Amino acid sequence: MSDTNTVRASLEALAALLAPAHPDVAEQVLHAHDDPEGYVRAHADRLDERGIDEPVADLAWIALVDALDAHRLLVEFDWKEDPEEIRAQLGMLASRPSVDPWVLLDAAETSLPTHEFLTACGRHHREVGAALAVLDIESDCYPVVCLRAARAEELAALAARAGFTARTLGD
Repeated sequence: MSDTNTVRASLEALAALLAPAHPDVAEQVLHAHDDPEGYVRAHADRLDERGIDEPVADLAWIALVDALDAHRLLVEFDWKEDPEEIRAQLGMLASRPSVDPWVLLDAAETSLPTHEFLTACGRHHREVGAALAVLDIESDCYPVVCLRAARAEELAALAARAGFTARTLGD
């Protein structure tokens, strides 16, 4: 398989892993990979919010983040987000665990800075069989997804094969 085919297959597998009930996520990601100019034209308004007005190297990764966000499968946090806002947004994810990880949260953790609080959230999600992971878009924000803990290594490996970084929080 050629390098571009490996990247394409990995992007498609990532979309299927993170949005199994939403085939349009894979369609958008593959559109960004296969026809970057067309993708930028089709999604100009959304990409303008990110300061993107022409194809960039990580366009398919950005397309994945945006498509997951549109289905409430990802939430993007600012580098200095309030812990209560993080908790509220994570609780609204369509992929959140059925067992509430917040009962495990220590009151002292709610005053932690954003990255440390997200790491604590990741640890507590692990305790209930879920994983939080950041899809690194090389920005000062944290695009966070939730998935079954058993699939976290697969997420990281697929992202790496596609040329991107997904880091599990709380390991």
